[in-house]
Amino acid sequence: MKRKTNYTNESLGRLKVIKDFLPAPDKLIFKEEPIKVTMVLSKSSVQFFKKTARKQHAPYQKLIRTLLDTYVALYAA
Repeated sequence: MKRKTNYTNESLGRLKVIKDFLPAPDKLIFKEEPIKVTMVLSKSSVQFFKKTARKQHAPYQKLIRTLLDTYVALYAA
């Protein structure tokens, strides 16, 4: 049988609480109809997204799309 962990309110060292940055589940669903576009990106940008996507086990195009959607949501007014 596993022993139950007892949590206390003691200091854990130099830890810092960060703001919750994860989107709500309803924000992960496409709200608009996607549209295909063709664009030219720098080689270094594509390499960055492909490398990051491999680490996250996700398609690199989705990372680019999410980045653009987040930017638009932040700055569209």
